[in-house]
Amino acid sequence: MRYQPFSILFFLMLTSFASMAQTRELPNTTVSLQNLEDFRPAAANWQLAGDVYYDLRKAGRGQIQQGTGVLVNELSARNKDNLFTKMEHGDIELELDFMMDKGSDAGIYLQGRYEVQLFDSWGVQNPTAADCGAIYERWDEDRPGDRKGYEGHPPAVNVSKAPGLWQHYKIVFRAPRFNAQGQKTANAVFVQVIHNGVTIHENVEVTGPTRAAAFQDEQPLGPLMIQGDHGRVAIRNISYKAFGTEPVTLTGLTLKAYEGEVNEVSAFDTQTPVKEMDIRALAHQGSGTRDKFGGKINGTLHIPHTGEYLFNLKLDWIPEDNNYPERPNGAGELVIGGKKAIVIDGEHGDATAMVQLEAGEHPVELSYLKKFGYWYAQSNDFTLSVEGSGVPYTTLNTPLRAAEPVGAIMVLAENEPVMLRSFIMHHGEKRTHTISVGEPGNANYTVDLGTGDFLQFWRGNFLETTPMWHERGEPQLGVPMGSVIELAGNPTLAFLSDANMAWPDSNTAYNYIGYEVDKNGRPSFKYDLGRASVREAFEVIEGGRKLAHSLAVIPGQQQEALWCRVAEGNEITKLPNGLYAINDKEYLIELPRRVRPIIRTTAENRKELLLPVKARRGIATAQYNIVW
Repeated sequence: MRYQPFSILFFLMLTSFASMAQTRELPNTTVSLQNLEDFRPAAANWQLAGDVYYDLRKAGRGQIQQGTGVLVNELSARNKDNLFTKMEHGDIELELDFMMDKGSDAGIYLQGRYEVQLFDSWGVQNPTAADCGAIYERWDEDRPGDRKGYEGHPPAVNVSKAPGLWQHYKIVFRAPRFNAQGQKTANAVFVQVIHNGVTIHENVEVTGPTRAAAFQDEQPLGPLMIQGDHGRVAIRNISYKAFGTEPVTLTGLTLKAYEGEVNEVSAFDTQTPVKEMDIRALAHQGSGTRDKFGGKINGTLHIPHTGEYLFNLKLDWIPEDNNYPERPNGAGELVIGGKKAIVIDGEHGDATAMVQLEAGEHPVELSYLKKFGYWYAQSNDFTLSVEGSGVPYTTLNTPLRAAEPVGAIMVLAENEPVMLRSFIMHHGEKRTHTISVGEPGNANYTVDLGTGDFLQFWRGNFLETTPMWHERGEPQLGVPMGSVIELAGNPTLAFLSDANMAWPDSNTAYNYIGYEVDKNGRPSFKYDLGRASVREAFEVIEGGRKLAHSLAVIPGQQQEALWCRVAEGNEITKLPNGLYAINDKEYLIELPRRVRPIIRTTAENRKELLLPVKARRGIATAQYNIVW
């Protein structure tokens, strides 16, 4: 979402001297899982596989497919060692996928000392410091009674998936700091932990190694450790960015502010500034005009190490209205060391590229113009950011308004189902006739009432409504606060002349009638599909672990067969336990016994899972459970 009514910012990110690049961040370094050469020698419990299957219903029913790319812990009473990388890290940004066996327990230890928990926490409503995503507790046998464990941090919300599904971590970790004498001067910090796309920790300080750490001392560097003595776990796609401790800085800022109708930033060279001043942060400060203004900011950029640096530049955007689509607001130009680094016209609004820079000081000039200030612009701040050559993605100057953020306006489903009409972003498109439903079990979904499409479901908190309810709420967007799985957004039901007919992108015969709310507060949706009458309902079951989807149809007089498309994706596989894995084990579909679906391949080489919807006693039904 580019526009937020409570904070209109220029996100300034830069480009190369030679050409625009498409990449928006530096690539990660990959830990190879084609062999085990990136790891220290380990016991036989660690092995490589091409794929792995864990049964969500019973532990120990795993199956390993021969190949490489997946690291599997198949521990036994004899072999249950931890695994260490040869790489040793300080500050790091780490990403990996993991899959838990039912009831399994493991952990990822930064520097071999500080654990982020891996655990089968599927469906846990009140997570503790032992659940998945937790920063595990420290331990002291000398503490009395049940106080031996301390400083554990449970995840802010549990977004764990079912055993046998792939999950994702992104961990940003700052190592402890030491002076020249080796004395610790600052504790380690988990700057951010993101689980399945949801931030569950921010700026959590750990005063020392957590329980079961490989090392009890603290050092500037240490290996990544994967716990191997507790339970079965599979891991893939391990990658990281390692960083030094010296930052990029921007200092000595001065501003020349201009006003007037100009179309290029170079036109300011012929004008007299309305104000010249020193500034503390990257922000426009003029005489108060609301439209048609700009400026030139000069400063000094300190580069700690010679190398390539990725700069990103993005102007703020004018939101869409009845007459115009969303569009960039103005233009910008950046010069580093006397060389033009970036030119952004008023057509595209953003660019990204790499710049080779020597260690030391570099003069910087940033020119910009803005055509509209708007009533919702609380300030005209902009932010300059950079990453590269041992430097993490860094905001160089705090915007003036950053100290006064608007608190998020949230709608939660704590004790009963909650429904909310709003706009929803779906695959980059704004859907304007949607209803979202949240359940106390932290399972939520969205339906498009204008088309009948089932759009998405997610685990976690319900919706943030700040873009709807702060000030005028121009975007009218509801923003899911959990781990969202977006569906294709096509009709659930369709009449097909034969089983090979392409699934329609939309149903022109769809006619929305309304919805009814049952005594538990759950809606059921009513619509006509040609001559057929449909009632569609969802129910969160098994404590939020599953979402039941049911359809009841009075078919009418159509000659074509009625079908329900249960799932669509790059890959659909029937598992040994009878469930269907969608998109490389992103989520599962559970069908009633004796139901005979078909899996077919589309012209675009995608897979579809279809159910025939046959009438009995005048009513046709289809039902299935989404498991994730």
